[in-house]
Amino acid sequence: MSDDIKKYFNGLLHKVSGLHVIQITDRDGVPLLRVSQEKNLDFALMPSFIPTFTTACDQASKLGLGRNKTIISMYSNYQVVQMNKLPLILTFVGAENCNTGHILALEHQVDGYLEDIKQAVTEA
Repeated sequence: MSDDIKKYFNGLLHKVSGLHVIQITDRDGVPLLRVSQEKNLDFALMPSFIPTFTTACDQASKLGLGRNKTIISMYSNYQVVQMNKLPLILTFVGAENCNTGHILALEHQVDGYLEDIKQAVTEA
């Protein structure tokens, strides 16, 4: 993994107030990159959590509204924003008062940095 990519996502983590974790995984939930400010947020990054997102996206797509791109889950202390960037899943975990709109605005900004990772996953 390029140091530039890790630095970029670490910079994003510090730009968004209340954002705790950014994790990139493959479709099956295998972690490829993780940057975090806290170590105690493993609930949202458990191996079963990411594939559940994939299943939820597949089911939501059956509603006839097109392909699902993002799922936002709100909990009492955290929010989880997951973006479908197949073959990658991009997961953001923030505080309950983190600006969700700011996280969603990052969607197209990160695309250029994800291309190298997508290519590596596709070739593997």
